[in-house]
Amino acid sequence: MYSAYFGLSENPFTLTPDPRFLFMSERHREALAHLLYGMGEKGGFVLLTGEVGTGKTTLCRSVLEQVPGDVEVALILNPKQSATELVASLCDELNIAYPEGTQSLKVLIDRLNHHLLKIHSSGRRTVLIIDEAQNLSVDVLEQIRLLTNLETPTRKLLQILLIGQPELQSMMAEPELRQLGQRITARYHLTPLLLPETLSYIQHRLEVSGCKRQIFTRGALRRVHKLSKGVPRLINTICDRALLGAYAKRQERINRRLIRKAATEVIGKYPAGSRSKAVSWTRVAGWTTAAAAAGILAAGAYLYHGQVAWPVFSKQNRLAVPGLTGDQPEAGDPAETATPAEAAGSADAVPPGDTGDTPSGGAPESIDPFELLLAGEADRDMNSAFAMLTQCWGIRYGDLSGKTPCDRVAAAGLSCMKGSGNWTTLGHLNRPALIELVGRDGTPHPVLVKALTDDEATLVLGHRQVTLPRNRIDPLWYGDYIVLWKRPPIGSTLLKKGDRGRDVLWLRAKLDLAEGRDPGQEDQTLSPLFDEALEERVIEFQRTHFVQADGIVGEQTLIQLNEAAGDPAVPLLNRGPSESIL
Repeated sequence: MYSAYFGLSENPFTLTPDPRFLFMSERHREALAHLLYGMGEKGGFVLLTGEVGTGKTTLCRSVLEQVPGDVEVALILNPKQSATELVASLCDELNIAYPEGTQSLKVLIDRLNHHLLKIHSSGRRTVLIIDEAQNLSVDVLEQIRLLTNLETPTRKLLQILLIGQPELQSMMAEPELRQLGQRITARYHLTPLLLPETLSYIQHRLEVSGCKRQIFTRGALRRVHKLSKGVPRLINTICDRALLGAYAKRQERINRRLIRKAATEVIGKYPAGSRSKAVSWTRVAGWTTAAAAAGILAAGAYLYHGQVAWPVFSKQNRLAVPGLTGDQPEAGDPAETATPAEAAGSADAVPPGDTGDTPSGGAPESIDPFELLLAGEADRDMNSAFAMLTQCWGIRYGDLSGKTPCDRVAAAGLSCMKGSGNWTTLGHLNRPALIELVGRDGTPHPVLVKALTDDEATLVLGHRQVTLPRNRIDPLWYGDYIVLWKRPPIGSTLLKKGDRGRDVLWLRAKLDLAEGRDPGQEDQTLSPLFDEALEERVIEFQRTHFVQADGIVGEQTLIQLNEAAGDPAVPLLNRGPSESIL
């Protein structure tokens, strides 16, 4: 109805799970990586949970669009079935014939097992995806566990992805399902969007719908985030109703007042007392990275106030959304900012984490990372921090020369990669990293992360090495990091389809090594052209190693190729295989 009025080609805030509208926040990228991991050769049993409306089904649709050619997929959308009905539905999805009207679970499983063995013998894999899995009964979940027993001596015949709401995690913790819970090889909890991500999410959907101008004021966008609490489905319903209201009133732009009225119509009365007390601050000198300048922050950096999780970000690091940069907040908008120190010290502060689990083991409770910073345990000098980082590579920083630390390490054949992410990001990179921790006084401290496990991180603070639960470090860390990586002996660190030359031959040899092939067997037949077949190999490698699967070989893909080569001179962050972080 309002599309033509605003010059849109289609409804930008439709509730259907259209993958074209999928917005990949940091957490959505990680969730998608976990699902793709479950589809890969190393995948087994993957669990993805998230609150209602956070985008789980849309991610599922996106995965279905990226199914490799050697994978057969069965998708169950209605899990409210008996164990027999579920197995029958699985057979139907895989086009497995069985006697009409049979109620014999044995007959169904025998037919299923025969089919899975046939698929396996042809070099293919079978994946079962169950959406809304929180609706599965205990009996059906037990049957799913039994399906994982269908295997050969070397691999499972059926890989399973369960997608559901948070209560699915609680179900898995029940004593009668402990055997099933122990078989989960990777699990991830999808959380709502942060404020900067909400702005980008709305802009993304408008652009996909052909929007040529800025429709929402900055204050309106902030109000959408506050009322929706970052839940994509609520963002869609509020924005859709606001566009309809603006159309009815012949308004050209949508302001905070219109958003408030729209939210009242779709989610009920505006919650009393939701105007939290403004907490403003000015961040002192810190690192300048492209990600930080865009306001993209680590997952888990929240200030909890009541039931609203406010993202931690500085006014200087305001999100650069086209048409919004430089806009001033509208009068009356609360300042939704806080330092990590304020967030952690607040009476309402809750240490963030993927699932809210209490870390087991780790450092004694008496160790307070804030106190370590205040006691001067962490150096404030970047050169000292780089000296510790290069020591991990067996290099004496004092012997290097250059204007900046990154210039100096370049002399030793290393390159700096700066970014913004979270613990999962560092785990995937699997290299010792410098992260910036901010003390209560706002002073930044570059700190070396030397080792990483599922729950803990080992930090080097000055001359002291401590191991702390990761969620106790989160309130001090904005997500900025620096890792070093060994630059390969090629002319460019960006290779893509259409390139030609020795760099492409090097890439082919590295992929052969990563795939377990002998690169020396086909020297005479290697093509120097980056063709479509090579692009497909790169995409498959990227999917396996949790890199954006775009077929373009950049820094992160090169880092993973280095690790796949097994160079003993490369220091690793994780204490075990890279998969162990999942």
